[in-house]
Amino acid sequence: MIPEDLKYTKDHEGVRVEAAGAVVGITDHAQKALGDIVFVELPAVGRKLAQHQEMAVVESVKAAFDIYAPVSGEVIAVNKELESHPEIINADPYGNAWIVKIGKFPENDATDLMDAAAYDAFVTSES
Repeated sequence: MIPEDLKYTKDHEGVRVEAAGAVVGITDHAQKALGDIVFVELPAVGRKLAQHQEMAVVESVKAAFDIYAPVSGEVIAVNKELESHPEIINADPYGNAWIVKIGKFPENDATDLMDAAAYDAFVTSES
């Protein structure tokens, strides 16, 4: 089930918009398509990102998957747990498997994000 409290990108990132910024991970759909996650390359804290810029890489036994910044801003935290336990993404993509936190971002960046119903329709149209 697609969480209603997140926003989504066409690149299959899930975004929790919070007062401090955005918490970004990949969707359940993406992790299922990738299969067993074996490595995550995280960006540096303090890195400034432009919307749609590549910011991280997730590798699985099948392929590598670029993670793009859904909004512009500065990386304020990364999930270091993923460096030693990347499989968390497979087990809990919408919870403990967040990848980065991006600080305050321009409000208009969020207009590109889909709600759960739009993302569900998008995923359905891709299959």
